[in-house]
Amino acid sequence: MTRILAVSAGLSVPSSTRLLTERLADAVRADLGPDAEVELVELRPLAHALADHLLTGFPNAELEEVLEKVRLADGLIMVTPVFSASFSGLFKTFVDVMEPGLLIGKPVLIGATAGTSRHSLVLDHALRPLFAYLRAVVVPTGVFAATEDFGDHGLEQRVERAAGELASLVGGRRALHVVRDEFADPTPFADRLRGLST
Repeated sequence: MTRILAVSAGLSVPSSTRLLTERLADAVRADLGPDAEVELVELRPLAHALADHLLTGFPNAELEEVLEKVRLADGLIMVTPVFSASFSGLFKTFVDVMEPGLLIGKPVLIGATAGTSRHSLVLDHALRPLFAYLRAVVVPTGVFAATEDFGDHGLEQRVERAAGELASLVGGRRALHVVRDEFADPTPFADRLRGLST
């Protein structure tokens, strides 16, 4: 059975970060099929346990269970709200308490939410370098959602494309699932290379 753990670092209730996490989890579940186990975990209830773990070096039972789910997962969906042009402290604290090497080679789909699209570069300037440092395998498509993106067809396209990429990685398939959108170049990559050499 394929296990996917979706982690939401949203702080508000209701949370747009959780909403995006749910959409990504549902899309991955649809791609992997009924045999996949996709579970969503919110970090907000674990905030005190995370702080205690930083101070003592020991997780409580609830946090230890979540960290074990990270270890057993075939792939992760990690979504954070944007704070001060980067990931939230709660999100980073969760990453900080993971044992060294826990994410090596693990496929990760990254996502972020914010009130404005001006923060969309957080995916490539904060999240992608973080998980590259941890030697995870980050899927090519990250999903950013500003407030106005919810209900927009473009967001759904990005969600489907990223979910397909994660499903392909955890399923062991070599070719990534491709979802075309209005920005995709329909010319095959090999043809584009030949065009550059002429």
